[in-house]
Amino acid sequence: MMSRRIFMGGTAIAALLTTVGLSLRGGKASATESGSFEVTKTEAEWKALLTPEQYYVLREHGTERAGSSPLDKEKRQGTYRCAGCDLALFSSTTKYDSGTGWPSFYAPLDNAIGTSEDRSFFMVRTEVHCRRCGGHLGHVFDDGPPPTGKRYCMNGVALNFEPSGPA
Repeated sequence: MMSRRIFMGGTAIAALLTTVGLSLRGGKASATESGSFEVTKTEAEWKALLTPEQYYVLREHGTERAGSSPLDKEKRQGTYRCAGCDLALFSSTTKYDSGTGWPSFYAPLDNAIGTSEDRSFFMVRTEVHCRRCGGHLGHVFDDGPPPTGKRYCMNGVALNFEPSGPA
């Protein structure tokens, strides 16, 4: 038989864990709620434009499974663009194989991205988003190659690749 003290203690712990979990999910308004981007759409418009996986990553700050994106193995010269608004984000000249299973770059194009603090999963990381539509792209880490020492670890589903030469 459960005592009132155990029940109340368990309820308080569950409420605390729920609150902590929600705050660790990001603790910020979604890009569509903030309205601070050049390209804004309603949730219904984004869902009509994007595949379910793109919506999950770009609009809900999700992460695709490592090794699932063909863009991780893409070797051609070209430009990686935002799948949400088509803004040019990364050049193939800054792409490298990080061994993580996600397309990685050591630098974005000028005026292409924005960053914010991400406190999900009980850690602090730097989130990378498209500066024009606010779509979540991935995260940046300080373990990349020269000349920047940065690793922009991007979700391939958040990007479209545009080759610059013959296929």
